[in-house]
Amino acid sequence: MSAVTTRNWHGREIQFVFDTLKTTESGLGAEEASRRLASFGPNQLPEAQASNPLLRFFRQFHNVLIYVLIAAGLVTALLEHWVDAGVIFAVVILNAAIGFVQEGKAESALKAIQQMLSINAMVLRDGRKTIIPAEDLVPGDVVFLQPGDKVPADLRLFQVRGLQIQESVLTGESLAVEKTVDPVPEEAVVGDRRCMAYSGTLVTHGQASGVVVATGADTEIGRISVLVSKTESVTTPLLRQMAQFGRWLTIVILGVAAFTFAFGMLIRDYMAAEMFLASVSLAVAAIPEGLPAIMTITLAIGVERMARRNAIIRKLPAVETLGAVSIICSDKTGTLTRNEMTVRTVSTASKLFQLTGTGYDPHGAILAPDAGSPDMQDAALLQQILLAAILCNDSVLEHGDDEWTVQGDPMEGALLVAAMKADLDIEVEKKHYPRTDLIPFDPEHRFMATLNHSHTGTAFIYLKGAPEQVLEMCSGQKSRNGDQALNKAYWLDRIEEMAQQGQRVLAIAYKPASTKQSELTFADVENNLTMLGLFGFIDPPRQEAIDAVHSCHKAGIRVKMITGDHGATAIAIARQLNLRNTDEVLTGREIESMSEEELAQQVQSVDVYARVNPEHKLTLVRLLQQHGLIIIMTGDGVNDAPALKRADVGIAMGRNGTEAAKEAAEMVLADDNFASITAAVEEGRTVYDNIKKAILFILPTNGGQALTILAAIMLGFHQMPLTPVQILWVNMVISVTLALSLAFEPPEKSVMRRPPRDTRKPILTVYLLWRIAFVSIILMGGTFGLFLWETEQGASIEHARTVAVNTLVMFQVFYLLNSRYIADSIFNWDRFTGNPYVLIAITVLIILQLGFTYLAPMQVLFGTTAIDFAVWVRIVVVSSVVLFLVELEKYIVRRKTSEYR
Repeated sequence: MSAVTTRNWHGREIQFVFDTLKTTESGLGAEEASRRLASFGPNQLPEAQASNPLLRFFRQFHNVLIYVLIAAGLVTALLEHWVDAGVIFAVVILNAAIGFVQEGKAESALKAIQQMLSINAMVLRDGRKTIIPAEDLVPGDVVFLQPGDKVPADLRLFQVRGLQIQESVLTGESLAVEKTVDPVPEEAVVGDRRCMAYSGTLVTHGQASGVVVATGADTEIGRISVLVSKTESVTTPLLRQMAQFGRWLTIVILGVAAFTFAFGMLIRDYMAAEMFLASVSLAVAAIPEGLPAIMTITLAIGVERMARRNAIIRKLPAVETLGAVSIICSDKTGTLTRNEMTVRTVSTASKLFQLTGTGYDPHGAILAPDAGSPDMQDAALLQQILLAAILCNDSVLEHGDDEWTVQGDPMEGALLVAAMKADLDIEVEKKHYPRTDLIPFDPEHRFMATLNHSHTGTAFIYLKGAPEQVLEMCSGQKSRNGDQALNKAYWLDRIEEMAQQGQRVLAIAYKPASTKQSELTFADVENNLTMLGLFGFIDPPRQEAIDAVHSCHKAGIRVKMITGDHGATAIAIARQLNLRNTDEVLTGREIESMSEEELAQQVQSVDVYARVNPEHKLTLVRLLQQHGLIIIMTGDGVNDAPALKRADVGIAMGRNGTEAAKEAAEMVLADDNFASITAAVEEGRTVYDNIKKAILFILPTNGGQALTILAAIMLGFHQMPLTPVQILWVNMVISVTLALSLAFEPPEKSVMRRPPRDTRKPILTVYLLWRIAFVSIILMGGTFGLFLWETEQGASIEHARTVAVNTLVMFQVFYLLNSRYIADSIFNWDRFTGNPYVLIAITVLIILQLGFTYLAPMQVLFGTTAIDFAVWVRIVVVSSVVLFLVELEKYIVRRKTSEYR
């Protein structure tokens, strides 16, 4: 029985399958089934081992920046400033809690796949039909399928009758697949294995019998589950950059503190205890305690903004990652296209007519080759063709809630829509030509036929099906001038022409019948039919998707289509979407025949991939990431789950997506619209800009404080200008007011006209480091200068420190205006007023500083004292200098180079 693990059942004759599995068309006996169940195990997907919640929580603290914050909290606690220590530890725990919740959500992806499996199955046991729990199925069981069934295991079909299965969860293919019993080539991808029925797919039409060839983890859906469990999520660019930033910051802080301690001891003859406290003050000053909270809040605001634009974020760091995306790998059906079949062309015996309009909305027209309206003779012929499409049709077109929907086969629904565009009334025509009998569609014969009688004493047989099959049954053709002998070469050329445009082609024919005929047999349609015409169907791209692709290209983002559909169809849609490279397409079969090195050389240039399997999508994403690219992967089926999890940002469809896809993704589109991805990218870039602005704003505060203390030590001061508790007050109050307001900054006009950022570069470029140093020196000069001024005037140390703290804070008020635009000038009214939260934050901060300065409890807690109006004037005049100096620096940089980011 070891051969049961083969994956090539689709390429084997059915007798080989029975022999290998030691079974027959009569199925297994109960005893043998029990033995096999003990051997193979239940037909269930293996549950992923959940990580220990406590370990998962403590893992959130494994970050250098978090270590620095914990050290800051411990130092603050040792200084017995319990409130400040509590705030720092609260920030650390909040960040850990957010990470803990996000990681827990990711583990539910496998559970979502498990819920897709069937509950029960009808099998043959001991020669009798019986319904058993699907988990009890074993290889060798014979299973019966009928409409509405969810396929309970992987089956090799050996009897089919009109069987059609919806396999979109595995292949992404929008239409149900017709099944047969004949083997296919072993290298066929999942979507081409017509003799197989796969676990988790849905029977939409017909009946069948099949033998179970795989259960549980050995099924196609089980294989995907294993892929999901083994696929590692990649860390986000921001987290990588912040980890690098945290390491650098730690080294700098410890290095400067050690240097300061040594300098004070060896050069200035400070006491060891005195120097230790001074070094601790410097270290506390240099640590940006509020930065993690500001980053988290900025990301959360981005989540809220994206939700308003139909992009639901499930994992917080994905907000920023969206802004770094360089490649979008998109599924075709339902994302780039409407997932609604549309008749695009109708071919008669002499002309090819185009139909306007999209989807199931019947608004549109039929245009002649010269783009004008058909003349009377052509119009009459078209009406006859479309009448046949109405009568040889089992679907229903419905209109409700301002939306047209189809009950039944999508292609049949599209035929009804085309008829309405020719001003035919479907219900009237059906009543005028009632159906007497039919031959239902059968994949073996590849056609459907109906017998219709009119109330005027005529009868006709209408037949539609695969064009090559219908041609073999025709001897004549209908033209605008009447009946003619069949021109088979003409029709074959038309079929090829329409197929090259990515259209699915359907032929329709008719034959007069006796008014007395009441039954329809295969003999009635074997020959002597008259060809009426050909229909060309396509699932058209969304107009908003075309516009969104154009926006992506302007933003330096390349769009690639990865679909389970056929190559010709994929290329046709790609050309309508204006993808960069629409001359090449790689199919799943070609991908499998290439080495990984060969594929790695082509993944960047090829934009269209067709007939792909889940492993192919996963491989493409991984190889693109190896080129240093940040990848979005979109999808809606369980087949997309592994690639969604592997991608830097996985995006699932909210309306038509499976739960497995949603659980594996970082983002869900509420409207299944590709255009919403572009909106999310814009918001993601804005979030990154705002985080960078917040960092650029906060770090000079720490730098200015640290330099002020360093200057005091260098000059031999034994009383520091700032105490540790005053430093923590400044750091926290600045973070929760001024820095937080930067999170609400709107997108800059150029945000979608610049290329994706290079995620390999550190978050702080040379220019930004210069800005931090430049502003830190300004803050230190003004703060220490006024501190010296006050002490030289004979003021108390409390008074001088109060002036120093308020000077530092007012510096930040003016520098906040600079920070709203990293390089652009703030001296523009629209820019100055674009974010009302800035003015609110300044107002709140001033109120807090007045309390800090004048309230008695605050004076006791922070060692401050009241200051008079003249002192405030000096503080405002000195601190306003930073606004004009930084704007002058921006102007010089803009004049010299455009590469200021």
